[in-house]
Amino acid sequence: QVPLKPGRSLMDWIRLTKSGKDLTGLKGRLIEVTEDELAKHNKKEDCWICIRGFVYNVTPYMEYHPGGEDELMKAAGTDGTDLFDQVHRWVNYESMLKECLVGRMAVKPVAAPKGEVFKNEIIFIMLYSKLLVKYILVCSKKVYIVFSLLYFLFYSYDWFQTDTLITIVIYTKQKDMNAELVIVDCQDKRLRGEIIVGDHSYLVEYETFSLLVNIAEKVGKVEIVLKKKDNVHWKMLGQPLESHNTFIKRTDRGLFYRKCKLVSKTEVTHDTKLLCLMLPQSTHLRVPTGQHVYLRRNIAGTEVVKPYTPVLPFLPLDFKEPFSRDGAHIYLMIKIYSCGLFTQALDHLQIGDYISVSNPEGNFKKSQVQTLEDLFLLAAGTGFTPMVKLLNFALTEVSCLRTVKLIFFNKTEDDILWRNQLEQLALKDERFEVQFVLSQPTKDWVGKQGKISSSLLSEFVQRSRKDSKVLICICGPTPFTEQGVQ
Repeated sequence: QVPLKPGRSLMDWIRLTKSGKDLTGLKGRLIEVTEDELAKHNKKEDCWICIRGFVYNVTPYMEYHPGGEDELMKAAGTDGTDLFDQVHRWVNYESMLKECLVGRMAVKPVAAPKGEVFKNEIIFIMLYSKLLVKYILVCSKKVYIVFSLLYFLFYSYDWFQTDTLITIVIYTKQKDMNAELVIVDCQDKRLRGEIIVGDHSYLVEYETFSLLVNIAEKVGKVEIVLKKKDNVHWKMLGQPLESHNTFIKRTDRGLFYRKCKLVSKTEVTHDTKLLCLMLPQSTHLRVPTGQHVYLRRNIAGTEVVKPYTPVLPFLPLDFKEPFSRDGAHIYLMIKIYSCGLFTQALDHLQIGDYISVSNPEGNFKKSQVQTLEDLFLLAAGTGFTPMVKLLNFALTEVSCLRTVKLIFFNKTEDDILWRNQLEQLALKDERFEVQFVLSQPTKDWVGKQGKISSSLLSEFVQRSRKDSKVLICICGPTPFTEQGVQ
């Protein structure tokens, strides 16, 4: 993020979009945009960007963009969908830029390959190494379809019933299937079951009755058990929805949200609170270690979305057994900024209010930690939140682990999150060490002070023995992270 000029906050942008001012430059007209026309609008004072087939005039938004003008200009005059997805796929650009919509991209005709005649036959070109079908050429229409053969080989589902229960069985043949890879929502007369496999997901989605949901895990098989409201025989499971029985990349599927109730709000420090959100009764969701969720809330008529990493309700001190979670709650440690539009809205939530929470996202894998000997965690402020579950997982389940060091950077002593819990953990477990570093200490502070630097890190980031396997994780404000990586 970059510092924005005064009067260029998110709230200021929302006010501008509701002012009635023409932000497209087309006086309300929507046009069809060709690639050549799009390419002409590639300057800061005249910048159009295409996202998923729709073209926006982002010139008025330049000074309001939290990432700065240079980031927007990377996609100027082009299709910026891939770049957008890499940086912030979670942002609701349709809502944020609806007053900047120029129109839709013109459909470019695709010419059939020359010199080739296909009769009524289907040709499969198979890449056996990855089990992918790359192309299907159908009849003489030359229709190209890209899809995954994995779906046909490994994914299928069936359902059966008793007088009181409906059981949907999804066969995955994934030996490492676990609760974190299964997400089930049953609400608003819709059943949605998603199975996560790497960067893909398989979806079962029906319009059906509102039911209770339980998950039973078996090797390579997922069972979704639904309780019938009435003891009647079902002739069909329900009406399949558009995305039912599909296996696609998770980034192509989009985010799914459910409404969660705020059940408690606890003060952690003077400006940070621990929010406890309760999942709907018929939702099964476990946020994996190292992954985050998005919170979505309507503010002044605009949908605003922000990412947060769930934490544990407290830091466990006994690592003989994995921490037992009830699966019904999500805990979020959130710093409330005085000028932060979204965090102020969260702070004003009352117990019993609802907020939308997305499916988990993120690329971190536990396998990165399971063979470690030394783990170093560099955190600044609420950059500590991703470290909580990681710390718990490492000390509980990584048998070869020798040391875990947390170097925790803050401005003042009052800013240190869970200081007492961390100090108690360091006394309880000899593998764990925590070092607090302050950038604005009082004269009474006897610990380390300063900002992240090579000299400071070289003092703490040392192997427990020669050639030990090491992982270093870092999270905090962008300048902190960039400096730390360097």
